[in-house]
Amino acid sequence: MGSQPSKGRRRSSVEPSVMTQEEVPEPIILDNNRYVVVALYDYPAGIERSIRVGERLNILSDEGDWWRVSSSATGKESYIPSNYVAKVFHRWQFEGISREKAEELLLLPHNQAGSFLIRQSQTHHGTYCLSVRRSTTSSWGSVKHYRIKQLQNSWYYISPSLTFPSLAHLVEHYSEIPDGLCCLLKEPCFIQGSNNVPVMTGPLPIAVRRQTLNWKEVDSSMIFNKDIANKEESLVSEGLREAIASYLFMTDQADCEDCMQDLKT
Repeated sequence: MGSQPSKGRRRSSVEPSVMTQEEVPEPIILDNNRYVVVALYDYPAGIERSIRVGERLNILSDEGDWWRVSSSATGKESYIPSNYVAKVFHRWQFEGISREKAEELLLLPHNQAGSFLIRQSQTHHGTYCLSVRRSTTSSWGSVKHYRIKQLQNSWYYISPSLTFPSLAHLVEHYSEIPDGLCCLLKEPCFIQGSNNVPVMTGPLPIAVRRQTLNWKEVDSSMIFNKDIANKEESLVSEGLREAIASYLFMTDQADCEDCMQDLKT
């Protein structure tokens, strides 16, 4: 796991939690700007998918609720809702995913027993959870979850007898010794297209902000005409056009003009 692992420190039930300055290990300095972006859902739904769950994405442009992205695994480009992705820090810390989504990601191919991630708890505000895949023979019950709590001095622990100054120290320790976990922590949850190494996302994506859209002034050609001369100056973003086209395809809507009348009203 890189640098020399930092072992946690055991305390007896009567030992005070305050440690002397000489006993406190050197903190690991981590750059919070280093992250990758991973898809949480297939998009669009159906057979012709441009983006698949678990793929690392490159953000090409930010249009608010819609991002234009490319898959690092396949190179395919697509527009995707911004809430369909998550940021991943330090290879294993996933931002804003649920327990169910953590299980789905850990049960994807390439993950083995010991694959893990850390996420924020949805039921206990301000705490984290460690999710570990403990079996590759079946999907039922093969992901174990551990709540990570914090002391008043901001140290983290799963077991009160073993505390750590950071999540990174916690991960390093349990990567060396199971110490009560279901298994040893091995590789972070696999992200397709990233080779499972930390990377920088590069420069911030270009933010495209369009003026407020008046649907009464929109006609069908602005949405369904693929030969618009300058798409960047169009009031209707390509992401919105793709969303409406996908909706019509899924609902088997035949008359696009009728749909436009519904949108205007």
